[in-house]
Amino acid sequence: MGADSEAPGLLAVGGDLRPERLLAAYRLGIFPWYGEGQPLLWWSPDPRMVLQVQDFKLHPSLRKTIRRFLRVPGGELRVNHDTAAVIAACAATPREGQAGTWIVPEMQQAYAALARRGFVQSIETWVDGRLVGGLYGLRIGRMFFGESMFAHASDASKIALAYLVGLCRRDALPWIDCQQNTRHLASLGAAEVSGAAFRAHLAAHVGAMAGEDRGAQVPMPAPPPWTYDAAAWQELRV
Repeated sequence: MGADSEAPGLLAVGGDLRPERLLAAYRLGIFPWYGEGQPLLWWSPDPRMVLQVQDFKLHPSLRKTIRRFLRVPGGELRVNHDTAAVIAACAATPREGQAGTWIVPEMQQAYAALARRGFVQSIETWVDGRLVGGLYGLRIGRMFFGESMFAHASDASKIALAYLVGLCRRDALPWIDCQQNTRHLASLGAAEVSGAAFRAHLAAHVGAMAGEDRGAQVPMPAPPPWTYDAAAWQELRV
């Protein structure tokens, strides 16, 4: 549906959340988004909000916050330590202007299944052994598809996002998909691109599933799992 419609970007209704269908959808720039009591809805907004990692705005105040966080005993960045907890926290955290959550139980189960296959990865902010913020998304080929983030402490999600940018720069993932335009993401350097430009980027950086040219449905290999590496902060000159 077009930008002037009641549901801009809505593409399809129905289907299921099997890992194979989700991976095929994301490779084409399509993602599920629906609430309790709604049918399964699939979206592909045009324009599309993306964070080109070289454009990330590390504001001086956030740089100071990160340096302070890294010095304070009890402050930790963890990667893929408890992805299920991050997804659950994103689902449970209230959002301004939103009633309920789109991360319904079926979505949580579907992304947990993708996490077990290595496609969903999480960046987590911990303080004194407590998860206080983080984000999760899908890593397919040389693309990270951001799904959601949460913060139960000041700047906790921004710290996780900054570290994700460092990892993406280090590993040559040039774009992070942000799906929808928000002032928060725009303040950090995200901007809209056309749907055509987004799909062209996916074609160049995500690649085809193994065996697709032969008509076979051989699963795409999962990327190597990210682990915490303090050296990735050097990409941001922290």
